[in-house]
Amino acid sequence: MKALQAKRAYGIAALIAVAVVVALIVSLTGGGSDPSPEEPDPTLAGDPVRTTGPGRGGKNAGAPEPPDELQQKRKEKYADWDGKVKVLGDGSTSYTGPQPKQPKPRKLKPGEKPPQFVVFSWDGALQGDDRLFSHFREVAEESNADMTFFLSGMYLVPKYKSSIYRPPQHKRGSAAISFPTDGHIRDTLEQVRGAWLEGNEIGSHFNGHFCGPKGGGDWSVEEWRSEIDQSYAFVKNWKTNTGFTDIDPLPFDYDVELVGGRAPCLEGQKNLISAIKSYGWRYDASSPGDFQIWPSKIKGIWNFPLQLVPYPESEKQVLSMDFNFLYNQSGDTTEGDPAKYPEWERLTRQGYLNGFERVYNGSRAPLFIGNHFETWNGGIYMKAIEDVMRDVCRREGVRCVSFKQLADWLDVQDPEVLAKLRMLDPAEAPDWATYLK
Repeated sequence: MKALQAKRAYGIAALIAVAVVVALIVSLTGGGSDPSPEEPDPTLAGDPVRTTGPGRGGKNAGAPEPPDELQQKRKEKYADWDGKVKVLGDGSTSYTGPQPKQPKPRKLKPGEKPPQFVVFSWDGALQGDDRLFSHFREVAEESNADMTFFLSGMYLVPKYKSSIYRPPQHKRGSAAISFPTDGHIRDTLEQVRGAWLEGNEIGSHFNGHFCGPKGGGDWSVEEWRSEIDQSYAFVKNWKTNTGFTDIDPLPFDYDVELVGGRAPCLEGQKNLISAIKSYGWRYDASSPGDFQIWPSKIKGIWNFPLQLVPYPESEKQVLSMDFNFLYNQSGDTTEGDPAKYPEWERLTRQGYLNGFERVYNGSRAPLFIGNHFETWNGGIYMKAIEDVMRDVCRREGVRCVSFKQLADWLDVQDPEVLAKLRMLDPAEAPDWATYLK
């Protein structure tokens, strides 16, 4: 009851936070390119192909199977694996065995205090010239942390092949973010490979990053399915699309590994949830501005929202993403007053820590933090999040995990226990021995 009252109290703040994020993202990404490309070579890969089975759905695929059945098929797909690498499709992906370094989820014992989960996630996941992808892989390894990288599928598509992308409600080949250089594609493939082998999750940030009018918030279920199909295709066919022959396949089967994503600008979750059910996905991280409470499901899908955390030295609650800290500090510019950078960095770091401390010493609800590989305002948001990761991930009782790993843990808990956890206010620390007896 208290948690529900708290959510209502922060409802207005949540709506404001969402509006701020959308306005800022649109202003930073601009209107996007809107080319009129030539018709592509019909042999090029990347167009959506609907088939039945795990990872596919839609009106051309027949009635979609229930998500639980699709998840079970994923588990059974390589049940008889013989230990040999299985190269898939055009050689872009492969099956090399179960993902390494995955924790085994365990049910809470009666009266046991829950772990404090923290999920650091990254939207886009391009290895650019600033090399932040590789840097934060190192930080995570040193901090005993796993993370989620939401890969934009078009970051594996060369600019000269942009016309293979058919975005919903937009011209063929257009996008609100830039297509990568060949060098960036090579570097990103290397990072995605390494990240997965280290135990991190490769989720989806979909493709063209369209926000506002004609963006994800305006897309139908079928249009979302088209976008999802293409995100699969771009990862599974990067060799055909790039022509690279000197790079090994990615070490995973994307149809098996992809179980969740985050929509650009946090828009369109209602229809997106309906769409991802036909692919057997297990979670969605597109919901904005929720209070810090234990997760629940929407239509059988785990809902992992960004959260409102206390902004230091004020009464404000700010969305747990670098965008919102930036907007609160420098408005719609990414190059604010350099004299203020040290103070803004301190406030950002403390804001995340405020949200962490509230639940770490309270309800133990998971903390979700969203980021972008950017150097806004002198890179202060990257410095702040690195400090937070190094601080909290090695504290007693803390587990810095991916969204997929969190879903694994939640799935093995007693529903009655999770229901009791959801009743707690974020800062409410019960006598765990009696509360969860």
